[in-house]
Amino acid sequence: MQAKFENIIAKYDAQLKQDSRLFDKLGYVKILAVLALVVCITLLFASGFAALVILATAAFFAASVVLWVWHYRLDNKVRYAKGIIAICNKHIGRITGEWAKFDDIGREFIVFAHPYACDLDIVGAKSFFQFLNTTHTWHGRKAFAGDLLHPGYTITEIKERQDAIAELSRDIDFANDIQYYLSQIGASPLDAKLVEELTDSTPLKLRLAGSSRSKWARAVKFLISYMPIVTVVLLAAGAIFQMRPLLLIGTVFAVAQAALCYLEKNAVYKYLGLMDRLPYKLDKYVMVIDILMNRAFSSVKLTRLKSQLAVASEAVKALESISSKLSFRSNPLVYIALNILLLWDIHCAFLLERWKAKYSHLAKQWFTAIGEFESLVAFSHLPNVCDSVCLPTVIDGGKVLDAAGLGHPLLSNGGRVSNDMQFDNNIFIISGSNMSGKTTFMRTVGVNLVLARTGSFVCASEMTCSRFDIITSMRIADDLNQGVSTFYAELTRVKLILDMAKENPHLIFLIDEIFKGTNSVDRLAGADAVIFKLEQLNAAGMVTTHDLELCKLADLHDRIVNYNFCENYQDGKIHFDYIMRKGQSRTTNARFLMEMVGI
Repeated sequence: MQAKFENIIAKYDAQLKQDSRLFDKLGYVKILAVLALVVCITLLFASGFAALVILATAAFFAASVVLWVWHYRLDNKVRYAKGIIAICNKHIGRITGEWAKFDDIGREFIVFAHPYACDLDIVGAKSFFQFLNTTHTWHGRKAFAGDLLHPGYTITEIKERQDAIAELSRDIDFANDIQYYLSQIGASPLDAKLVEELTDSTPLKLRLAGSSRSKWARAVKFLISYMPIVTVVLLAAGAIFQMRPLLLIGTVFAVAQAALCYLEKNAVYKYLGLMDRLPYKLDKYVMVIDILMNRAFSSVKLTRLKSQLAVASEAVKALESISSKLSFRSNPLVYIALNILLLWDIHCAFLLERWKAKYSHLAKQWFTAIGEFESLVAFSHLPNVCDSVCLPTVIDGGKVLDAAGLGHPLLSNGGRVSNDMQFDNNIFIISGSNMSGKTTFMRTVGVNLVLARTGSFVCASEMTCSRFDIITSMRIADDLNQGVSTFYAELTRVKLILDMAKENPHLIFLIDEIFKGTNSVDRLAGADAVIFKLEQLNAAGMVTTHDLELCKLADLHDRIVNYNFCENYQDGKIHFDYIMRKGQSRTTNARFLMEMVGI
């Protein structure tokens, strides 16, 4: 599994060494060509524009242009090779376990009140997001996190997503390629603001024009559009033909334009919004869109996303042109001159207004489609970094989970222990001693059910499951600021589970060591009452416990089934096999562990 990424790295590393050497040599040659051009230009004036010197100057100028273009393209090749190598090294890190050191943990998506996110390590430190996220844009990150945290897809949508993810997973080179170009865009919260601005089709409202939709407003905008042409013609004609009246009239027009710029600066600046910050980013979007549009997809989902980008390349190029015009703001002298002579900002605002009239209703669709595509690419990496995966069969109705070789995707391929399970509208009471694997198994069930809901591969050799809604109670903690104890916090969570079980027939609950925050007598009585109520509500789920008395509930209710994890001892050492067995636990290890640590 690791070898395929190492082969890609070897290929691009060899290319990188070759291109880097050529890049350095071209740099020196480019400097020599420029120096030769400077010498030729000097000789050109000294020789009185001799024909031979003119030819030499033209030749060195052409050579300099060719060398600059060649050097620029070679620089892009070097950057691309470095980017692909970095991407593959991250994939290898996902295989070897180095992924836990990745910086991006999806911190902004952490919500402690979420039904399962923190308990199942979906986002946060050492989470699935940290493990598999390869998104780089704001919309891509939002889509990937949304798929994991709010996977509300129908059966049809899940099947379409499975086909799309499977198609992408079979072409690592394409997935790496698109990931590289998306990484050049980067993620910024301003991207959300940008889309909001682009989808706002409200016309530009100038103070001089009054109502933005009136005939007077249209007439004013028309006159303003052609006013710079008159100004420039008057000034140019006056200067060329030395006609002072024309110069005077042109100067009056220029002063009027300067006054107009000042009068309308707030309205225009507000309307243009973030446009002056975007030229470096929009051309990267164009490249990504062109790559997707030139790719033939077989799956329905990817084909639909591609169709949503049909006119996006042309539109984003036009938007990039407007943004590039506004980049003159970084040069104050040129910027002021352009506004006085050409009403530059107002002209750009008019261009943006026309752009919005044509494309504003599609803008959100484009960025959302790219984000969704990026999320699908992220999920497509799972079968290439995690062995023994499959696309599950997700059914609508019932409360079924039938899996063979079910494992946790965040555990290493070599150290993962998988289990088989058959669950059909049951309540599993899972008992076992400390560190035996109860909680990890429950998280294994939870994270794979989440992946199944997203349309992703799951970590199992086979899996059929219902379209469950998941709620958990695992990492319960006190809150000193709110005066909430651990036990009260757990009571609140369990109450939420009971309330949801009444309303949601598709619910599956995962409760770890129920009521661990209170004494053994109250814990047993409370757990007994809660499980009985969940059984009466026909709720399905799993509960782990150290209280073996709780296992007796299986004798009273057919839907309740006991399972356990256990340990064995060899040569005075404790060993766990992490295999789930039917029946209640028969072993304990607390005293042994206390002795082992010297208590």
